[in-house]
Amino acid sequence: MKRILRSAVSLLLCAAVALGGTACGRSKLPTTITIWTYYNGDQLECFNQLVEQFNSTVGKEKNIRVESSSQGSVNDLETSVLAAEGKVGAEKLPNIVSSYADTAFTLDQMGLAVDLSPYLTEKEKSAYIAGFLEEGDLMNNGELKVFPIAKSTELLYLNVTDFVPFAEATGVTYADLSTVEGLNEAAHKYYDWTDAQTAAPNDGKALYGRDALTNYLLCGAQELGTTIFDAENGVMTLHFDKPTLRKLWDNYYVPYIKGWCSASGKFRSDDIKIGSLLAYVGSSSSASFFPTQVLTSDTESHGIEMAALPCPSFAGYEPVAVQQGAGMVVIPGTEDEISACVAFLKWFTQPENNLQFSVQSGYMPVTYAANSISALENSGLTVSESIHKVLSLSIDAIDRSKLYTTHAFPEALRARNTLQYALEDRVTADRATVLERLAAGQTPEEAEAEFLTDAYFDAWYDQTLAALSAFAG
Repeated sequence: MKRILRSAVSLLLCAAVALGGTACGRSKLPTTITIWTYYNGDQLECFNQLVEQFNSTVGKEKNIRVESSSQGSVNDLETSVLAAEGKVGAEKLPNIVSSYADTAFTLDQMGLAVDLSPYLTEKEKSAYIAGFLEEGDLMNNGELKVFPIAKSTELLYLNVTDFVPFAEATGVTYADLSTVEGLNEAAHKYYDWTDAQTAAPNDGKALYGRDALTNYLLCGAQELGTTIFDAENGVMTLHFDKPTLRKLWDNYYVPYIKGWCSASGKFRSDDIKIGSLLAYVGSSSSASFFPTQVLTSDTESHGIEMAALPCPSFAGYEPVAVQQGAGMVVIPGTEDEISACVAFLKWFTQPENNLQFSVQSGYMPVTYAANSISALENSGLTVSESIHKVLSLSIDAIDRSKLYTTHAFPEALRARNTLQYALEDRVTADRATVLERLAAGQTPEEAEAEFLTDAYFDAWYDQTLAALSAFAG
């Protein structure tokens, strides 16, 4: 009888505990998934708010819990991810990691990227902007290794407060800034205008800078009809067309040598903050980092307002807009973990949730339904004037421009960096030499002459071509 009573009590206890969420011998704890991102500031705050919103609603219903953390910058994130795999003492890889195609390709080659295509129906796939899904198809075989959650393009940001006196004095308009050539001509005028305001000679200021020089080179070449890194199925063919590169050189290296454009801080928004630039070309997602003040000295500053304009394109050519913004790579795990990851990613990219992230971050939504001004204005969300302008311009760029992003191939990031630093390091060093010569009493013509010859460009071109050829094939 005692044995029967004990068995009965045991069964009752199991039933009671099961009602509370745990069956005998089986855990009903939530499926917990972790996410590493590179978001910071407002972007990180908004992302975390949405994570908590998911956890308290759909996550609660589906018994899923999401935990997210920022690893710092994009480069910091990549370092953390690649260091975590197989390294003793390194942090365990998360279930989801923010990733550009370059890093995703490396992860895929290591067997660390789940194909998410089978987890989406054809109807679900058709809701996403086609180009965004195609970017995640690393080998052009119908797989989806990078799930799009938010995208950005490039815009021209302007300290309109300090631009107005210059514009009124010289007649330069926003329309003049719509082409690469027009921007450089305006920058020439700004240098001369600021130089004339002081007694010292040759101390004019640069008008603008670029946050991502590689985007200028790759998208500029694309506008001019050249795909520098033409990759298919992981194999890269190099097209380093000399006339194309000469035009790119003439519209960045030459203005930089002359002091019309520059770069000094980590980001060009830093240069805006100290007053060394009035404008910069940068990601649409960088709007939230645009400063509200210019620090003219250690004790003085003045408030500024931002204007956002379309990214300048080459005159007479069809505009090409860069398509950027990391997607999400799901790391292999249990079927429950992978399903939980997909559930969160689908929820995050629903129009109402994606738009909520967009209005606080400046990133574009990734579905057709959310990527329109009407969807933005009918969302009921409070949108600042600057973010509204940024998103409007970004959406317009998708409509009027050809979108471009490089396809993945082995060591693509190193190839991009090689291209960037080949020009960036050269122009930075040469501009420093020009400034030394000017300080020694040379005229601008004398100081710059060495760097503005065909022979000098040819030498740079040959050296860069040889360095990039190592990544082809």
